[in-house]
Amino acid sequence: MHIISSAMSPNVDDVVASSNFFTTHLGFHESVAARGFVTLTRPDCADIVPVSRGSRVLPSSIRERLPTGVMVSLTVTDVAAEHERLCREGVPVTVPLRDEPWGERLFQLTDPNGIVVQFVEWVPPAGA
Repeated sequence: MHIISSAMSPNVDDVVASSNFFTTHLGFHESVAARGFVTLTRPDCADIVPVSRGSRVLPSSIRERLPTGVMVSLTVTDVAAEHERLCREGVPVTVPLRDEPWGERLFQLTDPNGIVVQFVEWVPPAGA
């Protein structure tokens, strides 16, 4: 198998709200927009394709569901600078910047549809 691209497609109630969040604050752009979905793209990560809950393009078994327990994780350089920038922009931080003992520095945001976005930078673990 040779994968040429990847995407995640969460069901959302407001496609426009997710698009505005990801394009305004996270540097994505709309590469395709149509009734009921939008493809949000960056050259350095997988696409995010919010789809309107109830859309007929979704399998009937998940058509009305909203995602739960799903997180978009973005590994970045200088996570502290990203945290500071997003705070300056007034983006609500769901989980503040913290260091985990296994070497993960992270913080989390939540988009208007409940999509959790985690920013991660790997650092030497405490005591290493």
